[in-house]
Amino acid sequence: MFWVLLLLVAWVFAGVACTRLCLAAVRSADLDAETVPTDREGDLTLYEAAFLSGGPARVADVTMVSMARQRRLLLAHTGWATVVDPRGRDAMERSVIGAIGPEGQSRIAPVRAAAAGAEAVRRLADGLVRSGLAVPDGARTTVADGVHQVRAAAAAVCALALAALLMPAQAGTPRFLVALWFALPLTLTLSCLAIARVEAHPGSRWASPAGQRLLGALPRQPAPGGDERYFLTCVAVRGVRAVAEPELRAAFAHRDRPHPDRPQGEWPEGE
Repeated sequence: MFWVLLLLVAWVFAGVACTRLCLAAVRSADLDAETVPTDREGDLTLYEAAFLSGGPARVADVTMVSMARQRRLLLAHTGWATVVDPRGRDAMERSVIGAIGPEGQSRIAPVRAAAAGAEAVRRLADGLVRSGLAVPDGARTTVADGVHQVRAAAAAVCALALAALLMPAQAGTPRFLVALWFALPLTLTLSCLAIARVEAHPGSRWASPAGQRLLGALPRQPAPGGDERYFLTCVAVRGVRAVAEPELRAAFAHRDRPHPDRPQGEWPEGE
């Protein structure tokens, strides 16, 4: 009766995943209840919106895009970043320039990683956590993470059930009965997914419920004369996929690919 061992494995997968989902839902509910009330007025800053939407890496991305749009940083389509103006206007820009190094030129991927881990980003994160807008480090396991784990467990249960049914017939155990036994852990996982879909609000890895409300209040249309600000806000919220310029998009799409040759340092047409 080897199928019984497969059934036990299926129960382990289902039980562990559903337990984690329940714990994540409890943590999410506690976070909703314990969120520090904020009397903050006004919009989020560009860096705050970037952090709440995509974390430290998004802050680095929007900083580099902003500098490139001002022609103070060249982001070549080959995946290299070149400093044009070495004077950073704020702590984030100085972090990017420092990450590029004294030579003034570096691959985008290590610059992004170093800038995301800089002290300026840590201070930004701490301030958002204190104001109740960001999720603390230890509470970033969200309901969405739990849902992904339960989905994986459901797929594992199906695979184990199929393996058990394809085994040679077991004496005294009809195949339909084997299928019914495996239907129990599958029902557990599917029920958890259904409850999570109905009851749980969409989680965020970085923004607390208060932070999500402020993100939702960001303008959906550019203000008169505010196209540049609106563009950078879109990048902060949606990431580099919101970048319209093909050459600039190519620079970020190319950032993780090895390239032995350095760019020649000319601005792309239209930039």
